[in-house]
Amino acid sequence: MKISAKIRFYYAAAVIAPLVSLMIVLMYFFPKHKGAIIHYLNAAIIKLLGTKVEVIGQPDERAQLYLINHQGLLDIIAMEAMTDKHYRWVAKKELFEIPWFGRLMHLGEMISVDREDRKGLIKLMKDVKESIETMHRPVAIFPEGTRSKKGKLLPFKEGAKFIAEKFGLIVQPVVIVGTRKVVDEQRKTAEGGDMKIIFLPAVDVKQAPETWYEDLRKQMQRVLDKYNADLDD
Repeated sequence: MKISAKIRFYYAAAVIAPLVSLMIVLMYFFPKHKGAIIHYLNAAIIKLLGTKVEVIGQPDERAQLYLINHQGLLDIIAMEAMTDKHYRWVAKKELFEIPWFGRLMHLGEMISVDREDRKGLIKLMKDVKESIETMHRPVAIFPEGTRSKKGKLLPFKEGAKFIAEKFGLIVQPVVIVGTRKVVDEQRKTAEGGDMKIIFLPAVDVKQAPETWYEDLRKQMQRVLDKYNADLDD
């Protein structure tokens, strides 16, 4: 493993940690401006990391649920930095219990899911309903449920499909490429490079065929394969 990748990783950590801490402080004192705070400070992180994010396509203004492939922490940072949407991210309960990062999740009013609780889906339904009808915030979820590591999407969990069909949502798939290479917090390496966020056409679940969820996954995999091949060239 290159020493430079380790050095870059610790530089990235030195950038992200204080700006996330500032994010927590500002959201605490200025709760009415949480969306703007999250957007601008995540944009600052991207700039200080010296990476470029190319956005292909655009968020559909009608979209209520975003389904996104998951590689690492920068997936969220890049999405928040490059769009002006005030997302409610769905994350496992354990992340909310981490003293520092958990505080950020709570202040951002993100959605906690307990995978061990059979009532978790009921809570998720209530939270999504609140997001759309009361808070007017789109929901962002990683349908794989965890990070994929080899460029292939994992099977999608059924929760996102059930929620989308239950409420008849407009769903927009998003493919993110390159984040793990820029910063891989699990291996503690950072190789740098550029990232891409690809917004695919939204799906109105009320008018979609029964196979829409699996069709969407296949479409996302094709796009992921294409852009990963471009990175390898």
